[in-house]
Amino acid sequence: MGKSYRVALMLDLEWPYKRHANIFAGTQKYAEEQGWRSVIDEFVHHTLPAKRTKSIPYDGIIARANSELAERATRLRVPLVNVWISSPAWDVLPGVYPDFTMCGRLLAEHLLSRGLRNFAAIVAFNNRGQNLELVEFRRLVEAEGFSCVFAKVPQSISRSLDHWIKTKEAVSQWMDSWKLPIGVIVRGEDLGRIVVQMCHDRGWRVPQDVAIIAGQNQETLCEHPRPSLTSMESGYERIGYASAKLLQSLMDGNKPPTKPILVSPQGLVVRESTDFYAVQDELVAAALKFISTNSHRRIGQDDVSRAVSAETRTLQLRFRKALNRPIAAEIRRVRIERAKRELAQSDRRLADIARDVGFGGSMRMCEVFRRELGVTPSEYRKQRRLDAEL
Repeated sequence: MGKSYRVALMLDLEWPYKRHANIFAGTQKYAEEQGWRSVIDEFVHHTLPAKRTKSIPYDGIIARANSELAERATRLRVPLVNVWISSPAWDVLPGVYPDFTMCGRLLAEHLLSRGLRNFAAIVAFNNRGQNLELVEFRRLVEAEGFSCVFAKVPQSISRSLDHWIKTKEAVSQWMDSWKLPIGVIVRGEDLGRIVVQMCHDRGWRVPQDVAIIAGQNQETLCEHPRPSLTSMESGYERIGYASAKLLQSLMDGNKPPTKPILVSPQGLVVRESTDFYAVQDELVAAALKFISTNSHRRIGQDDVSRAVSAETRTLQLRFRKALNRPIAAEIRRVRIERAKRELAQSDRRLADIARDVGFGGSMRMCEVFRRELGVTPSEYRKQRRLDAEL
């Protein structure tokens, strides 16, 4: 343990957002390991003196940094790490952020894997992270030959009654352009719930007509009311830990990195709102349901064919026509997705995970991960651990 630094935290903790609280939790894990003295100071830009003196109150700062804080900390040479990618000073400060491009990729891959061919997205105007996700999401669906109808709304949807009404009108106009069935990303659980309600008002079913992914896994809003919402778990506690680790390096006198540190998401938490396969071929739909339910067992293409009373060759041809991939690839995809969730969210042994998701043994799972993802299961898990090397 090195020097006991005094560190200020300006993270907007009065707002009941999981991302704020979990970043704070991650900083505190690192602070306890290093013996820091942490101080919550939501107005640290005023606490810092206007000029350099011997009585600067903090050795370093982790913040959702505004312009005034960035300017004052720079002038006083107080190390500052920014964790807010929409900050007006995001491009001039050392920063740690979710890898929003990877998030967009996971969103697209999940909805594409459901057999969907129509897509829509809605994000906030000035939210840089959400817009980075949207760019990657659109790129991937368009690369598959599909289009994405997108809209933008203000960050706060309930600032006033007038604001609320205008936001709902904008959402309604966006929904008028949809072609069902459709895969939708909504970058906020509160807005996601509104979209679900408006779907019900139109007589649209979720997920059969509209498969929705919403927000950043704030569990209460995601799980209630039904249907529960599939959501992205970005792993903000890891972002807090990584930001504290970076600040430690800066306070020790090291140079800041030349680029922001991007932390990989833990992955999607799949719930009822995307528990559906949008394929018109009823035989393929039945096969997909069987695979989803039984992928943990030792099944192959012949088992799937028998389960839906079809010849293997016939089902294989119809699979390729509907999904552009063979039966075995879908079995493998489902197993990989389940293994990824277990690796990111638990400390279970690789052998146990491999057995339970259907790979049989850890060597087989390692072989598939290397070929499909370019990393081993252990490397995948390490990338998503709180104390991963970043």
